[in-house]
Amino acid sequence: MSDVVSVFEAIDEHNDIITEARTSGDLVLRAKVKGRRLVGAATKQRIRATLRAALNKAIRERRIDLNVASLVELPSGKRPKALVWTPERIAEWRQTYERHITLMEQRKKRLSKLEPDKRHGTRINRLDAYIGTPRPSPVVVWTPEHTADFLHRAQTHRLYGQYYLIAFRGLRRGESCGLRCPDLNLDEGTATVRWQIVQHGNGTDQGKPKSEAGERQISLDKHTINQLRAHKARQNTERLAAGDTWMETGFVFTTETGEPLHPAYVTEQFEQLAMEAGLPPIRLHDLRHGAATILLRAGHDMKVVQETLGLSSITIASDTYTSVLPDLARESAEDAAAIIVNAGKRRQRPRALKPVPPGDGNPRGTTEAAS
Repeated sequence: MSDVVSVFEAIDEHNDIITEARTSGDLVLRAKVKGRRLVGAATKQRIRATLRAALNKAIRERRIDLNVASLVELPSGKRPKALVWTPERIAEWRQTYERHITLMEQRKKRLSKLEPDKRHGTRINRLDAYIGTPRPSPVVVWTPEHTADFLHRAQTHRLYGQYYLIAFRGLRRGESCGLRCPDLNLDEGTATVRWQIVQHGNGTDQGKPKSEAGERQISLDKHTINQLRAHKARQNTERLAAGDTWMETGFVFTTETGEPLHPAYVTEQFEQLAMEAGLPPIRLHDLRHGAATILLRAGHDMKVVQETLGLSSITIASDTYTSVLPDLARESAEDAAAIIVNAGKRRQRPRALKPVPPGDGNPRGTTEAAS
């Protein structure tokens, strides 16, 4: 029992170190945890499931008598519901954002007084404040209009094609970084997801997608095809500029010298662009979730969402996106009402009627349309 418990104690300690470093004003301490991820409740549940399966095998082989992993209590690993950034949520977040900035400034000033030799300074990092401000849910997605605003801001960025592909077709960050040139067929309008680059601390690993469903072929719309052609042209310009320093690695999205992209860099650039666009914050992974909301808003069902995003089951799609539907339903109701209202405004009003005197072929004195 103690060995199993110690595994989860180590996980909690890992999370505490990262959280403490990120909330401190110590840049050196924060640099040490850069790229490291918190272990969430769902991951803990999967770790326990793996331990439980291994210990059940040991019981069947009569090596042990009790599966202690079954006795460990953990928080629910239920997936968080996705919420849409509505105007009301954005307004509330902006108020929280201003308060968060004030707290960060006060903390900076205290640290500068307590530890003047460490040169903390008094100015805060606005991007840190933007990312660190609490949100209404761990998973919050932009509306299609928000996504359009982001893409407009990112249009001149060298990774624009990558963000465009994630936003429209829902690739995971690692899948977009791992996309290789032979798997992209712009003439046929397809991209085959066969590889991914994932981050472990500051390092990366290349491998297959996280599940069998993740290995898939996706269709590309004509707009995405055009943006990917423009990306290839930009990349050719960079290849010529790099000269002998260019590395032919075969990846679709690369650095200026052809090397594979580090996923953390892709995220950092995304967050900077989102802040500059004046949008409420989301994770880069939530840009992928936004692709799902676009599909739902276009009238496609959960099965299409599951297959496009490479989810292992339709249950995952339903659990994640069911809460998005009321917001989309409200939008569709407003859209439908707008059609009727606008049609009413455009319709020509009936002409006024004037009375026709009796004895003029109209004995009852009824009215006729004015000429």
